Amino acid sequence: MTTQLTPAQHAILDHAHRHTEGKIEWFPDNIKGGARQKVIDGLFKRALITYDGKDWFLAAEGYDALGVPRKAPLNVQDLDTVIEAAQQSKPRTRDNSKQAQVIAMLKRPEGATIAQICEATGWMPHTVRGTFAGAFKKKLGLQITSTKAAGADRIYHAA
Repeated sequence: MTTQLTPAQHAILDHAHRHTEGKIEWFPDNIKGGARQKVIDGLFKRALITYDGKDWFLAAEGYDALGVPRKAPLNVQDLDTVIEAAQQSKPRTRDNSKQAQVIAMLKRPEGATIAQICEATGWMPHTVRGTFAGAFKKKLGLQITSTKAAGADRIYHAA
């Protein structure tokens, strides 16, 4: 079974293989800023790249996905570093982002309603609910609870 790569993923992995001894240090011009981190996260989650505590490198599975011979495996110390880095890397949110603003609203003692969050962020209600389920619960591991008094809007809190 071959691993499917997007054109951008293929270009990044192929460049690392051909030009930098497997080190990930080049990205296509259209992948900048946060998009680069998303590509790295996606490749890491699929075990196509590894982290040595300082730099990202092609993993054996990355070479397999490219259909090229593997490089020598990591030694035990390198593997320990990779495992430690993976355990320490947690999804995070920028302090000045709308996501951080919403989290702060949810952590207030009074919590926040969907309408309040929409007004503060400019988001649509379905975007707020999707952010609760996806980014907050799945990616950041936040617990979102809600309460609803009779005749009042539902109020959400982050535990």
